[in-house]
Amino acid sequence: MSRTLVSLAAFAAVLYLAACAALFVFQRALIYYPQPRAIGTPETLLKLSAADAEVWVSVRPHAGQKALIYFGGNAEDVSQNLPSFSQAFPEHAIYLLHYRGYGGSSGSPSEESIQRDAVALFDQVHAAHPQIALVGRSLGTGVAIRLASQRPAARLILISPYNSLQDLAVKQFPYFPVKWLLRDKFESWKYASRIQVPTLLIVAEHDEVIPRASTELLYTRFATGVASLQVIPGAGHNSISESPQYLRLLGAAL
Repeated sequence: MSRTLVSLAAFAAVLYLAACAALFVFQRALIYYPQPRAIGTPETLLKLSAADAEVWVSVRPHAGQKALIYFGGNAEDVSQNLPSFSQAFPEHAIYLLHYRGYGGSSGSPSEESIQRDAVALFDQVHAAHPQIALVGRSLGTGVAIRLASQRPAARLILISPYNSLQDLAVKQFPYFPVKWLLRDKFESWKYASRIQVPTLLIVAEHDEVIPRASTELLYTRFATGVASLQVIPGAGHNSISESPQYLRLLGAAL
């Protein structure tokens, strides 16, 4: 091999390693897109007890046994669900978690920090509302399913769920060793077999972000009879909540 070819190969290797390093360092900027909070009055906000961050929850208080805890997508302002959820689910107290870095919460988001906050929120809510439905959308389905495997939820609803974030990243970056670079893997498949409460998976017919195959693979991980899957015709990943069927399916599952 000529010296020129050796130099080119070395240069290509350096570029590839630099790209791998950049992907490792900046990976969370590719996963999380923090959004500001659109709705936030003292009556609709709860400060979660967390030692290392100030974490906010948008709420609609309601006395009674039932509560709904919602975990949103990676670019979602969850407070915008407050009006429609409050109207659609009048029997439930509603809690919408703003991940760290989102909606006025301090800190930076990561899988483990979000999960710690999710557990803390569940425990705080469970003290007043023993029947808690967990709802996750897109990225938040990974949070909800893991929490449901750790705490006594009454219901689990997964909107646009995936088998694992790692699987999606491998397809997005096929020429990189994603399995070794990725820190936040959100491996929902690990927890599905542990779920024993009624679970609904809601899928957009034309989801352009989460492949149907990923959702259906996750569906097979649940024990027989635990989960059901519903497709919303004509909907896309971001437009699924605009369908008239969306709140009806959630309400029926609750």
